[in-house]
Amino acid sequence: MSRVSVALMLLALALLALTPALADGHLATIGTGPDQIKVVVVSGTPYEMGYSYGSLLADDIKACMGRWMAAAKAEDPERCTDANLDAAWEKVKPYVKQRWVDELRGIADGAGVDLVWLRRAHCTTLLGDYSCSGVAVWGPASANGHLYQIRNLDFTTDAGLQDYPVITVYLPKGGIPHATVGFAGYAGCHAGINAEGIALTEKGATPAKDYPFDLDGVPFFTLFRDILEDAHSLDEAVSMVQNVKRHKKYYYVIGDGDAKAAVKMNAFAPNLLIQKDNDPNDEFAPNVRANLVYVTMDNAKAWQHLNQNYGKYDADKMIELSKLVHGGGNLVNVVYDATSREMWVAYAEGTQMAWQRPYVHFALADYLPKQ
Repeated sequence: MSRVSVALMLLALALLALTPALADGHLATIGTGPDQIKVVVVSGTPYEMGYSYGSLLADDIKACMGRWMAAAKAEDPERCTDANLDAAWEKVKPYVKQRWVDELRGIADGAGVDLVWLRRAHCTTLLGDYSCSGVAVWGPASANGHLYQIRNLDFTTDAGLQDYPVITVYLPKGGIPHATVGFAGYAGCHAGINAEGIALTEKGATPAKDYPFDLDGVPFFTLFRDILEDAHSLDEAVSMVQNVKRHKKYYYVIGDGDAKAAVKMNAFAPNLLIQKDNDPNDEFAPNVRANLVYVTMDNAKAWQHLNQNYGKYDADKMIELSKLVHGGGNLVNVVYDATSREMWVAYAEGTQMAWQRPYVHFALADYLPKQ
């Protein structure tokens, strides 16, 4: 055997030895038929988790992110030019932790896609204006004292993101295990829960008239990933929001399943208003009660339902509320039991919105390392 052949053989063996280390993850599924959801479990460093994710979902990532980019450019070609997307990234880049950048690079490498293209897909959310719904109830407001929470993502279904549903379970080296509800190729977080019982909801409140937006601050979708990986309590999660520079206008609902408490945050940059339950200064006062906070697409309906069902809330009642306050384009809905670290997730399907579909059960404990 020639020296060249030996060298090539050794290189191939080295690559084979390296690949499993970079692809330490596995796929599972929950749900059935058209309501089946892929669950991808990844672990290690940020790059390793990204590489594993990209390798396991390569075909879905190419299709899903391709649809996303095409739809964004078709819907608003003036906003979503490559130049605008790149400029948006340069604005937020100083506020994004390196570990997220490394993970995105790992996804691109694992899936065999261009990193800049993948990053631009994520940046389309920075240039949009969206509205959603969030509610949290706990203690006497729920049937068993658990903290229940909803997150409705009222977003267009025209891009077909619902065809690539993914729940990602992260087992980060040195961080808190957590799960996000999203789509193939999306490394941000619009909804998620961690092993410490922290559950997250976001509602966009930036109107189109505010465009062009001042993007000098942290994107909510990387901030949420940071909270899930680092926050052990509600106080820590709230502190993380307080201690970053924010942009645009959002509502956040953050729940703590162990403390059995939640807050609503009016994060209208540069201001931040933290509202607890039964707050007389809440914008919905006097329609406030102890042990609940809410901000939805139909606050009148939400308030009526919360009053009528106070003390009765369990997963089924929260699903009922989630369906009641949906928006026109309703892409995905999540109901959390943050105390037991469970979620019920519904994605749009065909011509049906998420609220019209079954809510599929997910238990975070099923994917955590056994003690």
